[in-house]
Amino acid sequence: MNILLRLEPTTIIVHHSLTEDSKTVSWSAIRRYHIHEKGWFDIGYHAGVERAGDEYEILFGRPWDFIGAHCENHNRDSLGICFVGNFDSAPPPEAQIIVGVKVIKLWMRMFHIGPEKIFPHSQFAAKSCPGSKFDMEWFREMVRQ
Repeated sequence: MNILLRLEPTTIIVHHSLTEDSKTVSWSAIRRYHIHEKGWFDIGYHAGVERAGDEYEILFGRPWDFIGAHCENHNRDSLGICFVGNFDSAPPPEAQIIVGVKVIKLWMRMFHIGPEKIFPHSQFAAKSCPGSKFDMEWFREMVRQ
């Protein structure tokens, strides 16, 4: 498969890293893992949201028009966003969600994707991702506002 083929996204898939967010940039650790351990050309997600110091930041992953490596059988038609943290242990902080919603709203406008086309990774894989304490309905409502 040519990873440089252009992506024409119709959905957005939400993930969590299943790691604790330690106020340091672990996005680069995820990127290194995907490149060096998995053998991919870049991190599998198109964007991430992580706490850096006392604030949450949007971190860029793959170019938004490149096929991702975040959800088997849906990499060609979806954008993947990863919220850094383990949301099986606790719900994501509202401040993190607010920052993530910004990039998702941008994607929705750019690619004409409605909120009904935002899915948890668990819809396509036998995982809890983006975490059992990540409230997708509340998240979709935040996106609609």
